[in-house]
Amino acid sequence: MKADEFDEKFDRGEDISAELDLTRARRPGEEQRRVNVDFPAWMIAALDREARRLGVTRQSVIKVWLADRLEHHTTPAA
Repeated sequence: MKADEFDEKFDRGEDISAELDLTRARRPGEEQRRVNVDFPAWMIAALDREARRLGVTRQSVIKVWLADRLEHHTTPAA
């Protein structure tokens, strides 16, 4: 499919997902890196309670809370 055909299909609101190769798609700035963090037992228990309450994983709770804290308390880069 030529680019102009692709653009026209997109502009008409048609589904273009079949035309895309998403196997190598990446979100810039969203690369994952693994880190290990040690928490006291009481903190793990509290995280697990909150995760159960929300119906998500412990990791999800940690990520959301950290992202929120960083978003609200980080000075923007100059």
